[in-house]
Amino acid sequence: MVDKQMSSKPKAIILNKTDNIVIALNNMNAGDYLKDHDLKIDAPILSGQKIANVDIPKDAPIYKYGTIIGFADSDICKGQVLINSNIKFKEFSREHDYCSKYKPTMFANSSTQRTFMGFRRKDGRVGTRNFIAVVSTVNCSATVVHEIASYFTPEKLKDYPNVDGVAAFSHSTGCGMELSGEPMNLLYRTLGGYIDHPNVASSLVVGLGCERCQVGGLFQYQGIVENQNLKTLVMQENGGTSATIKAGIKCIEDMLKKANDIKREEVSLSNLTVGLQCGGSDSFSSLSANPSLGKAVDILVTHGGTAILSETPEIYGVENSLTARAVSVSVADKLMNKVNWWKNVYSVGRDVQINGTVSPGNQKGGLANILEKSLGSAMKGGSTGLMEVYNYAEKVTEKGFVFMDTPGFDPVSATGQIAGGANLIAFTTGRGSCFGAKPAPSIKLATNSNLYNKMTEDMDINCGLVIDGAKNIDEMGAEIFEEFISFASGKKTKSEILNLGRHEFAPWQIGITG
Repeated sequence: MVDKQMSSKPKAIILNKTDNIVIALNNMNAGDYLKDHDLKIDAPILSGQKIANVDIPKDAPIYKYGTIIGFADSDICKGQVLINSNIKFKEFSREHDYCSKYKPTMFANSSTQRTFMGFRRKDGRVGTRNFIAVVSTVNCSATVVHEIASYFTPEKLKDYPNVDGVAAFSHSTGCGMELSGEPMNLLYRTLGGYIDHPNVASSLVVGLGCERCQVGGLFQYQGIVENQNLKTLVMQENGGTSATIKAGIKCIEDMLKKANDIKREEVSLSNLTVGLQCGGSDSFSSLSANPSLGKAVDILVTHGGTAILSETPEIYGVENSLTARAVSVSVADKLMNKVNWWKNVYSVGRDVQINGTVSPGNQKGGLANILEKSLGSAMKGGSTGLMEVYNYAEKVTEKGFVFMDTPGFDPVSATGQIAGGANLIAFTTGRGSCFGAKPAPSIKLATNSNLYNKMTEDMDINCGLVIDGAKNIDEMGAEIFEEFISFASGKKTKSEILNLGRHEFAPWQIGITG
């Protein structure tokens, strides 16, 4: 009799020879036999879930990709399906061998150096888009900046083909907060990073007048001054809401022609900075999209580009793999200081994912805990040296692979990366995260074909081809890299076509609100 499970495509895979689990690639029934692994499944299983391929004693570590993702909550038999309830999360020591795996990058030679078509700014930076930004200093001017931006419909902008749009950036803070120190400095960095972003040709900054985040304080801290490409309005000085909207529209009208005069030109790929994000992750994230994105990052780095890994709570458990790649002990120490802050200060006694439990969507996608999620999350960063570690929204100046301290919440994390200079976002998802990030285009990478086909309106790249056996990780990574160039050169992402990104600007709020 021919086993009904047998086919040319494997039903499950083992990711590392030291693993004591295999990963299901399809939905299967209780009693199904996997000949390649000589095991019979004890219960129905969904694709992406884990199966013990040996007996695992109670309290023994469970390995995926050769990395501990938890511990057996009870004696687990070979063939038993592993679910969240039988994988225990607990603290364990991880050995750090700082800089042991660092290798200098082998850069592409000049004859093979890749380029893209970008907008060159006067200071030498390059944008992948050409926006006019309308930025509020405080939530009290949020409606005004949105009304100004909304006035400039596609019909009104049709005579300005080189302008990608007028985008409003409002937020929920700016007053009722600490007047000095890191909370205000963080907000200053974030607002300043958008006002003076490489994807922005001109900016209008709108304040109320009595807020704590004053226009003058912001400009002084960021070292920026008003000029023909940067204008300010204060509602209390300008006659109120309607008068400020009217004046703001006039400011933007004056900026449009000059912005439209900027045209794309061929530039080195060293001008591309990609923020790496993942959201709505599933168990396929570490099998397809994240390692494929990591391969694309490796290629980008060899061409002189920059990639920013973030979401500090989502590297917890595998941070030692990043410190091993650090260019110096000081860089490794910076990373550990960030991780320890989250663990020892921010999350003590709180039900947040760094303490183990991931979101319901992650759990449904087959991720047991933060250790397993972090394993996949860190893969986005590829394999090159970790060159620097940055504070949230700090300007990124180092080339190559770097890290920025951010929360795991995607809009907040991406906001920090963009403020730091990311002019492109690469966002992997297994459950189907819908996200846009003006002024930086956001590329959505689906971890599996079912998701890609179900949400094709939102997904740009189908990394599920790796799971399907149609492409390997290297081939998928090369495709993603080519798409970096296409999207950076003006190809519209799905999120741009849907006009997402109007409301996703979300500075990280820390400190006291009162």
